[in-house]
Amino acid sequence: MEGSLSHPIGKFSYRPEATAEELEGWTRDIRELPAALRQAVSGLSRERLDTPYRDGGWTVRQVVHHLADSHINAFVRLKLALTEECPRIKPYDQDAWSALPDARSGDIEPSLSIVEGVHARWVLLLGSLAPADRARAMDHPERGKISIDWTHQLYAWHCRHHLAHIAGLRQRKGW
Repeated sequence: MEGSLSHPIGKFSYRPEATAEELEGWTRDIRELPAALRQAVSGLSRERLDTPYRDGGWTVRQVVHHLADSHINAFVRLKLALTEECPRIKPYDQDAWSALPDARSGDIEPSLSIVEGVHARWVLLLGSLAPADRARAMDHPERGKISIDWTHQLYAWHCRHHLAHIAGLRQRKGW
């Protein structure tokens, strides 16, 4: 639902007939996340980093660590799909990862640095893709065959989705 605390920008929707401008926009979302994320968490105290963005939701700290974890996995999956024929990828339990001590209480700086590095490489690779590359796929045990194009769109949405969680919390709290 658009505007909900869980899905502040709405749920993901794949556009199979995307325009060149849309593709550029999704790559821009991925390119701009590191700076936007740093800005979103700038000046937040430990107490504020440990505030959930909604009742029952992750803390801001966990969101930052989740973005690093999730986007590392996405980048590796992209490389697998480009170098293997429809590789079977391994899902992970994002809630369990976010409950681990490093995500619950670890300094966010290493994850911010991971996001910066992974996104720099990711954008470089996305910019090199031919249309045939974008059609290459991976086999996700829970979602079936998914294309590089689908994952590109999903992770551009994912960037905006989690930035909106942090921005919405800051706005509601007056931070």
